[in-house]
Amino acid sequence: MKKAVLLSGGVDSICLGYGIKPDLAYTIDYGQNVAEREIYVSNYICNKLNIEHKVITVDCKHLGSGSLANSESADISPSKEWWPFRNQLLITIASMQAVKDSVKEIYLASVKSDDFHKDGTKDFYKLINNLLFYQEGDIEVICPTLEYFSHELVEKYNVPIKLITMAHSCHISNLACGKCSGCIKQLRVRYELDIS
Repeated sequence: MKKAVLLSGGVDSICLGYGIKPDLAYTIDYGQNVAEREIYVSNYICNKLNIEHKVITVDCKHLGSGSLANSESADISPSKEWWPFRNQLLITIASMQAVKDSVKEIYLASVKSDDFHKDGTKDFYKLINNLLFYQEGDIEVICPTLEYFSHELVEKYNVPIKLITMAHSCHISNLACGKCSGCIKQLRVRYELDIS
């Protein structure tokens, strides 16, 4: 059965890609500020792991909110980087490509610390999987990382540190700002893994 992973170039998706060795990786440029770097890192990882890499471009920047869109956060935003219905959007776009590629399983990496976003919870993945599987294509959405923190994923999948140091998690810039929540998470993971 053909499987694909959504690869953003961040620690979590790199770990998942390394751990499950999918047939394909999809990186989606949906208009986020850091798309260029996400694509660069994802391409590097796919080349190292010998995974076919596809970049899907759908410009939704005008629909974005917060730091990922370089705009003011919406009133209902739970965090500065919140983008309305982002995981739902990414899963839908990836699924549209997956139908063309005969992919039956799409894997995503959300971790314990993502559960303050509703689309980073077990309930969300159950609902989106049921919805997607209900439709044509028989595609399953799988998120096997929900019970782990990022540093635990590195250990679980025994991911080489060199790949982790390539990760890009900044929400602001293609060069890590060192201050946003994505950069702080990356620094915390490095600390927890004792990477200097």
